[in-house]
Amino acid sequence: MSHHQLIQPFLKWAGGKRQLLPAIARHIPKTYGTYYEPFLGAGAVLFFLQPKRAVVNDINTELMNTYVVIRDDIENLIADLKKHKNEKEYYYYMRNLDRQADFHLLSPTLRASRMIYLNKTCYNGLFRVNRKGFFNVPFGRYKNPQIVNEPVLRAVHHYLNTAEITLLNTDFEEAVASARSGDFVYLDPPYDPVSDTSSFTGYSSDGFNKKEQQRLRDVFVELDRRGCMVLLSNSATDFVKKLYRNYRIVTVSASRNINSVASRRGKIDEVLVMNY
Repeated sequence: MSHHQLIQPFLKWAGGKRQLLPAIARHIPKTYGTYYEPFLGAGAVLFFLQPKRAVVNDINTELMNTYVVIRDDIENLIADLKKHKNEKEYYYYMRNLDRQADFHLLSPTLRASRMIYLNKTCYNGLFRVNRKGFFNVPFGRYKNPQIVNEPVLRAVHHYLNTAEITLLNTDFEEAVASARSGDFVYLDPPYDPVSDTSSFTGYSSDGFNKKEQQRLRDVFVELDRRGCMVLLSNSATDFVKKLYRNYRIVTVSASRNINSVASRRGKIDEVLVMNY
């Protein structure tokens, strides 16, 4: 499959990998079997690699529902996206839908449309939920946000239907259970916080603490034992470096532009950890 430029992230996502792609690209194995990505997010690496066979996952149910709808119901999704309004009152009406008792009765397509709409019109393009799991980002006040990026949505739809892509919504450990020798696994967890105040793990309401980082390291070790090629990205904290001290660690610096505090956007050190 030749590389298609329009196959790219359709959402803005905290921790998105577009900035880090050049560094990641230098360390991708030349050949591999199935591609696994258990922390998919906006899919920058998946869409960059465009593998013919992949198993991808995210714990965020609304996010994975959006991928499924783009694959299975693109016409109705695009039609519904065109109905949205870039207005404050309308935005808060849409935002508050997940607080209603009958939210789960909304069709998958309407939920996906809402997800994309909120992502394009909320402040700083952030997806964040509070402890109850409700989306809580304020209105972004953009002059002319691109709510419907039809060429990109159609390209992603085409890719998800022509390649062999399995979409999961489960725990990361379960998502890589079928990975075998020769497969390539890219792990991009919520990062270990550089400081106590910088902890941003609000993609899902369950958080990702030190204990989860250790469980992920155990999964890394297990995948290595199975003969998988494993690449992990994380922040360059002493904790992370110690966890992966038995593996190859490359430090890279990446720009971070999703932060409400302007001084905190900018270059930060990250690590790429590999077992090959």
